[in-house]
Amino acid sequence: MRGRVLIIAGSDSGGGAGIQADIKAVTALGGFAATAITALTAQNTEGVHGVLPIPTAFIRQQMDVVLRDIGADALKTGMLHDSATIAAVCDGIAAEAPGIPLVADPVMVAKGGHPLLQPDAVETLKRRLVPLASLITPNLPEAEVLTGLRIKTEAEMEAAMPALLGLGARAVLLKGGHLEGPRLVDLLGTPEGILRFEDARIETRHTHGTGCTLASAIAVGLAQGMPLEEAVARARRYVRAAILAAPGYGRGHGPLDHAVTFDPERLG
Repeated sequence: MRGRVLIIAGSDSGGGAGIQADIKAVTALGGFAATAITALTAQNTEGVHGVLPIPTAFIRQQMDVVLRDIGADALKTGMLHDSATIAAVCDGIAAEAPGIPLVADPVMVAKGGHPLLQPDAVETLKRRLVPLASLITPNLPEAEVLTGLRIKTEAEMEAAMPALLGLGARAVLLKGGHLEGPRLVDLLGTPEGILRFEDARIETRHTHGTGCTLASAIAVGLAQGMPLEEAVARARRYVRAAILAAPGYGRGHGPLDHAVTFDPERLG
């Protein structure tokens, strides 16, 4: 086991996304996952049915006790829900984890359409969290909210990259899963340029938690000392394998097989 990742995100009672997906992804790639839970959700493959925020003082306490004892080689944030939560998390990072790589997934809406970030918290996220990030991982709707730009084509993805980098993160992985067509394109933008990743699209409804899983898989790569490009490439391979091995659970957007890297037969 190598690489400690502190995940600061919401819980998914269905186990496919959120903190549960994060823990599985980090573990599957050989890292150690610790958590600070920001909200509880009543959730399954059909959608989010309720959200219970965690008091900000307790979020800070979770972060502080983990960082003072176990420590972290990377941080990952997911659902932060509102401005007060974002502010508390950023204060905690500044106080207890300055300089530790942060992968920030700007979670705004669940797969089923339920909002996971209050609209008035977007500016707080842009102003406080994004500048702390080594990498942000927006999908296209999230990138449109962050920039105010229309992003419906690969060309518009490239054109939006300066605005996304201008928010202050050191790198941006702009995920193109919402584009139409048989190919899926993601763009990794840094001040040095843009790196393009492309794969054949997998036609499936079992994609619940792909964003959470990808961001945590990148975070554990950084925690293990991988360069950003390699961490992103391995994380994308892992998510793709997990989608292809999805168990088919649920009536809606089903979960991935996060244990695709495991072989229980080795245990006898």
